[in-house]
Amino acid sequence: MNAIFSLIAGYLLGSISVGVLLARSRFKADVRLKGSGNAGATNVARVFGLNAGLATFAGDALKTFAALLAGSLLAGEAGVAAAAVGCLLGHCWPLYFGFKGGKGVTVGAATSLWLDWRLFLILVATFFVVFLICKIVSVCSIAAAIMYPAAILMLGGFSIYYLLLGLFVFALVVFQHRTNIKRLLNGTEERFRPKGG
Repeated sequence: MNAIFSLIAGYLLGSISVGVLLARSRFKADVRLKGSGNAGATNVARVFGLNAGLATFAGDALKTFAALLAGSLLAGEAGVAAAAVGCLLGHCWPLYFGFKGGKGVTVGAATSLWLDWRLFLILVATFFVVFLICKIVSVCSIAAAIMYPAAILMLGGFSIYYLLLGLFVFALVVFQHRTNIKRLLNGTEERFRPKGG
């Protein structure tokens, strides 16, 4: 039962769309109507500049930590995994913003840092190595998502809850990038250029 409460708490916290709130308060705009139509840090940076993107990343990471802390207090490792799943779902389909949010990358990254700093560093290294090669954020995100469960298995010592969470992150991030994958296959996916870059 506490795991279910963790899932619900995670969803409600994850539904706080920092990118939407920042764009509305600072730029008087809905970021979901600009750029890729996504509310995540990448699109915020693309539309409003790198500083706005970093602020969105930080805010989304903080809401994730709050969700994971709640899950940990409620039900230990099972609660953390449940809260992470809820937070990811809330981030992608936010209750407060018409169920149109981000793609789960920041929440997944913040969750990996909570689980193990080594896991986080592996994912960050994967992301940036791929970025240096292709400069396409969607490819970097997908590569890091693939590495998530793989790194959990390589590092060892994680509970089955966390392995299942890693598999969920992988599946969700790839699913959320399905339109990017179509553009990649068509050769029309753009390289990342923040506003002013």
